[in-house]
Amino acid sequence: MDNLSKRITALSPEQRKLFELHLKKKNLSSVKTQSIPKREDVSLLPLSFHQQRLWILHQLDPDSPAYNIPIAILLEGVLNVKALEQSLNQIRQRHEVLQTCFKLFEGKPVQEKVIDLVLKLPTIDLRKLSENKQQQLVQNLAKEEAQRPFDISQEPLLRVKLLQLSETRYLMLFTMHHIVSDAWSRGVVIRELVALYEAICSSQPSPLPELPIQYADFAAWQKQWLQGEVLESQLAYWKKQLGGNLPVVNLPTNRPRLELQSFRGSKQSTRFPQSLTEELKFFSQQQKVTLFTTLLAGFYILLNWYTKDDDIVIGTDVANRHLTETEDLIGFFINQLVLRANLSGNPTFQDFLMQVRQITLDAYAHQDLPFDKLVEALNPERKLSRSPLFQIKFVLQNTPIPSLELSALSVSVLDEVDNGTATLDLFIAIIEQKEGMLATVQYNTDLFNVDSIKQLLKDFEMVLNIIIKMPNYRLGEIIDDLNSFNKRQNKLKLEKQKKSRNRNIKNIARKKIIL
Repeated sequence: MDNLSKRITALSPEQRKLFELHLKKKNLSSVKTQSIPKREDVSLLPLSFHQQRLWILHQLDPDSPAYNIPIAILLEGVLNVKALEQSLNQIRQRHEVLQTCFKLFEGKPVQEKVIDLVLKLPTIDLRKLSENKQQQLVQNLAKEEAQRPFDISQEPLLRVKLLQLSETRYLMLFTMHHIVSDAWSRGVVIRELVALYEAICSSQPSPLPELPIQYADFAAWQKQWLQGEVLESQLAYWKKQLGGNLPVVNLPTNRPRLELQSFRGSKQSTRFPQSLTEELKFFSQQQKVTLFTTLLAGFYILLNWYTKDDDIVIGTDVANRHLTETEDLIGFFINQLVLRANLSGNPTFQDFLMQVRQITLDAYAHQDLPFDKLVEALNPERKLSRSPLFQIKFVLQNTPIPSLELSALSVSVLDEVDNGTATLDLFIAIIEQKEGMLATVQYNTDLFNVDSIKQLLKDFEMVLNIIIKMPNYRLGEIIDDLNSFNKRQNKLKLEKQKKSRNRNIKNIARKKIIL
């Protein structure tokens, strides 16, 4: 593969779409750099590297819902429940991975296909409940579904439940296990559900084209391709980037870290002002970087301020679907990348931004190495109290699923249901929405209180405001500004508390006089 082909292959799906658009304007066509063939042995359903890692994690804690992927879909209008059930079954039949479970054969995990299963769509009628009782029960049922663990040795690895709220309002709770799905797959599910439902209601054949491959084809190809020179090239980069003593981000916590890592967690969200979102986008365009790069650079500064460490390692997710055959598949493709930045030398923010840009570009160019292969190669010191390589993850989700209109039904995806778990210390997801960016933190509740997470989100917003207004500031000056602002805020807080105490004392004194 020549250098150009390698660079095209390394593009993320978003970058690839921009590249395709650019070529179209130039009346050129893109080069298809690789092709995933259909496997010869169709009876064999191999596990991908990603699935193997998750299978091991499931064996260690089979009752954990940490790898559940819940989707809450609001349906408004006249609903044909039977057509909806048929649509779900067609999606399952279309995607081989949704027909599988995971069992041991001769001491090794294998996928087993179950063909004759028909998914039923249980419906719970909540129409007679008062609005308050209905809302509370819906929240409880959604949480219960999100937190109910899967037995991955039994099929199916997806569950669906329909809640009828009124004559024209329904909530569908759709849950898949991560071993057969990922965040990108949610969008595939919604698009196919809408297309198939519309076709069934109008007595038309499926409008969806035949899938070129199945997930097991990708798994077989991945194991054949990722070896020899390709594997060594990927490993060489990561060993150079992450070699030596890998630093640990020691964030101040509310409680000491347990000796055995717990996965108890919760979520906290805030919405950044739309004006800040637009300013960040404009700033990123001016600097010729992506929005993700700007946000990531700001987040590094926040961690530097909190920890006073210059060498900082965090993780991020990559869709890992840069081959066209994988774009419309449901399956576990997502990979974790390790991003290491150095904030020493007191550079300007602009200079540091360029460093972060190069770090992310290099990481994307070597995104094919599965995370477990990287851990195996680096062989870091293992501790039961924390995850290997990184404990904080930062992602930007810039492909939100829009509301979809059907002939007699509107479909909208609600915010992800909290399943009460956290696989890391912190997982920060920034989601682009029309109203402004939504920042959600999934955090380990054995380490952090909710007030600390709320403050972290406020501080992150403050960092972002400073860096876009003062890009020529050196990192030390940004930290000084943050410290000064914090001192002013603490002073105002103390004055407010003092005034409140004085008011309480006066009120008590008045009551004594009256008595």
